[in-house]
Amino acid sequence: MLFNTLEYILFLSIVVFVYYLMPKRLRYLWLLVVSYYFYMQWNPIYISLLFLCTLITYIGGLILERIKSIKTETDEKSSRRKKTCIILCIATSLGILGFFKYATFGISIFNRALSYIGITPVLWELDILIPVGISFYTLQALGYLIDVYRGDIYVEKNFFRYALFVSFFPQLVAGPIERSKNLLVQLHEFHSIDYDKLRKGLMLILYGLFVKMVIADRAAIIVDTVYGDSSAFPGFYIVVATFFFAIQIYCDFYGYSTIARGSALLMGITLMDNFQAPYFSKNVREFWRRWHISLSGWFRDYLYIPLGGSKKGGLRKEANRLFVFAVSGLWHGASLAFLSWGLLNGAYQVLEDLVDQFKQKLQPLAGKNAQMVVRFSKRLFQTMLTFFLVTVAWLFFRSGGISESLEMIRNLLGSQNLTILFDGSLYELGVAKNYMNVMLLSILVLFIVDYQKYHGKDVVEAFLRQGWWFRISVIMTLIFTILLYGCYGEMYDTQQFIYFQF
Repeated sequence: MLFNTLEYILFLSIVVFVYYLMPKRLRYLWLLVVSYYFYMQWNPIYISLLFLCTLITYIGGLILERIKSIKTETDEKSSRRKKTCIILCIATSLGILGFFKYATFGISIFNRALSYIGITPVLWELDILIPVGISFYTLQALGYLIDVYRGDIYVEKNFFRYALFVSFFPQLVAGPIERSKNLLVQLHEFHSIDYDKLRKGLMLILYGLFVKMVIADRAAIIVDTVYGDSSAFPGFYIVVATFFFAIQIYCDFYGYSTIARGSALLMGITLMDNFQAPYFSKNVREFWRRWHISLSGWFRDYLYIPLGGSKKGGLRKEANRLFVFAVSGLWHGASLAFLSWGLLNGAYQVLEDLVDQFKQKLQPLAGKNAQMVVRFSKRLFQTMLTFFLVTVAWLFFRSGGISESLEMIRNLLGSQNLTILFDGSLYELGVAKNYMNVMLLSILVLFIVDYQKYHGKDVVEAFLRQGWWFRISVIMTLIFTILLYGCYGEMYDTQQFIYFQF
C-alpha cells in the first residue's frame, strides 16, 4: 500500500476516525492491528520476520532487566551476562537481515573469487525477495535494545505496545528510524483531538504528495530514460539525468518522510524530521547531518562512537568514518556500487578534514576585512561544490554497478553536446514541455521552502498562521497541481518510493 494512492488515503482516514472513537486505553491495540495489516499488503508471509525481530528484541530487553535486578551477582558477572545477552540478540537480528539482504551478494562475490583462481563456482546464487523495510525496523528494534542495555530507556513490558513501536505503520517501511525515547514514550500517552495537529498533519501530507508526485515521479522519467541507455544519451544528457536524480531521490524520500510525519500527527504522534534542507549544506559533513538524519544519527550513536569516534587520534577517527560510511553504503544495498558510494562520501569528509587543518594554519595570514567581502560568494561556492560532490556520488548510487558507473562516466566524457540544454532536446526524454515547466517551477517552490527551513523556520507553522484566503489559495493550487501534473493513472506505473527497497 503506497502513500501516493487513493487506497492509502482511504485507509488512513478510517484508521484516524476509528482511533479517536475508541477508548484511549485500547488505541495502541488498534494501531498495532492496522500496522500489521498495512505491512501485509506487500507480502503477508514476511510479517513473520517482523514479528520475529520484535520478539527477539522484546525478550532481550526483559532478560537485560532481569539481570540488572539480580542483587546477588557481582558487577563483573552481571556485566558479562548483559554483554552476552545483547551480543546474541544483535547477532540473531543482524543474521536474519544479512541472510535476506546479503546472501545473494556474498555468494556472487565468493563465486567470482573462485573463478579468478580457476575454480568452477560450486554455489548457486539465491533468488531472495528482500522484505520491505527490513533494514529500517531491524535498526529501530536494535536501537531500543542498546538503549535498554545502556540504561537510557525503561524496559517495555507490554509486548503489544512494544510491537507497535517496531511496526508503527507511517514509518515502518522507510523510516524515520525512531528512537525509543521519542516514539515509545509517546505510545504511552493518551492523545485527544488537537485541531492544530490535524491541520498541520494534513498540510504535511499534501506537501509530501506534491514533492513526490509532481517532482520526484516526473524527474524519474528523465532519469530512467537516460540511465536505461546511456550510450544513446551521452555527454550532457547524463549530466542532466544525474542532476534530476539528485532531485528525484531527495523529493522521493523527503516526500515519504513528510507524509509519514503528517500521518502520525493526525493521531497526535510526532515523528522526527528526517531532512533539514540538505542541499543547502556548505560541506559534505553538514550534508550528512541534514540528510536521512535518523540513519546518520543511528550510525553515529551505535557504531561510530562505540568504535572510538574521534577520541582515538586523527588516523583512527578517519578510519572509523570510512568504516561507518562503508557500512552505510552496504546498508543501502548489497553491491559494490553502493559500497563505492558510501566510501566516496566518507572520503569526501576525510578530505574536508585535511583541508580544514590546512586552512587553520593559514588563518593568521587572512585579513578580517577580506573575509567579510567574500562571505556571501564563499558560502555560495561551498554550497554549489557540496551539491556537485554529492551528485557525483549519486551516479554510483543510481547506476547499479561499478562497471555501469564507469561506462556512464566514459559516455559522459566522450560527447560534448552542450547544445542539448538549449535546443529543446531535453523535451525528448519522456516529459512533455508543459510538464517539464511545471516540474521546474515546482523545484523552485521546493528551493524557497527549503531555504526558509535551512534558516530554522517552520514553513508549515508560518503558513497556518496566514489569512484564510491565502491558505485556501495555496491548498487548492497544490491539489490541482497534483491532480493535473502529478504522475498517476494507467499511463504511468505508480512509482514506489525508492527507499522501500532498502
